[in-house]
Amino acid sequence: MSLSPQQLDAQIAALYVYPVKSCGGVSVTSVPVYDTGLDLDRAWMVVDEHGEFMSQRELPRMALIQPRIRHSDVVLRAPGMLALHISVNEVEAPARVRVWNDEVPAFDMGNTAAQWLTDFLGQPLRLVRFDPDQRRLSDRAWTGSLDAPNQFSDGFPFLVVGDGSIAGLNERLVRAGHSAVGADRFRPNIVLSGLQAHDEDRVESLRLVSADASAGLELRLVKPCARCSIPNVNPLDASIHPGVTDALAAYRSDPRVRGALSFGMNAVLVSGEGASLRVGDRMLGDWKF
Repeated sequence: MSLSPQQLDAQIAALYVYPVKSCGGVSVTSVPVYDTGLDLDRAWMVVDEHGEFMSQRELPRMALIQPRIRHSDVVLRAPGMLALHISVNEVEAPARVRVWNDEVPAFDMGNTAAQWLTDFLGQPLRLVRFDPDQRRLSDRAWTGSLDAPNQFSDGFPFLVVGDGSIAGLNERLVRAGHSAVGADRFRPNIVLSGLQAHDEDRVESLRLVSADASAGLELRLVKPCARCSIPNVNPLDASIHPGVTDALAAYRSDPRVRGALSFGMNAVLVSGEGASLRVGDRMLGDWKF
């Protein structure tokens, strides 16, 4: 296949699912894709006693909670804790919770999960499941004519990062005397190889090149991902070091998001719901002009 100058040729280097918002990610080799994101991504969320979502911003130890996805359940493990098994298909009581400015119906996962989180994180907390019958839409100011539902993600169903962007950041970190960081600091769903640093900023859409039924899958990259302090949290020990934010501040102030520091692009599904992405898949991108 020959490429036009308007096309980017990339490969999926890694795929990550985050079953519980702001807890550890699961590296997968293949995953079904839905309009709400990768299968089971941000399907659960930790909330306080008032139903407000919690994240590593307030509780960096959430980074130490490591999920494992099995056929019928998700298993959460954390240092010093017995494993917590969460059924994929069972919930307990209806609840109403808040994620950013959205108040949405959800399902409480019960007292055992609540006590497990409370014991590990040191304050009263509960675990909730997104109600799949609800539609929480991404901001139409960025998605335009597309309805882009998501579950408990910050605002968009997919996050795409190029490995060239991570390499460029690491060069700056090492020059400043800091350790290099992995893609997990930025919690992407899709990591692409074959890109120069921040090429993903300039790509309008990505289409999967596949010989099977996954052909036709297309993502539209709609909004730069404005970064908070979470990339400063080391996922190995939950320690906090400001080096990542300091490095980004030198070159990633982004006028598209009112000067916030951006890294990676939020994306929405255009077509191909129910298809799968696999590590090693080829994706073609159209440049923005």
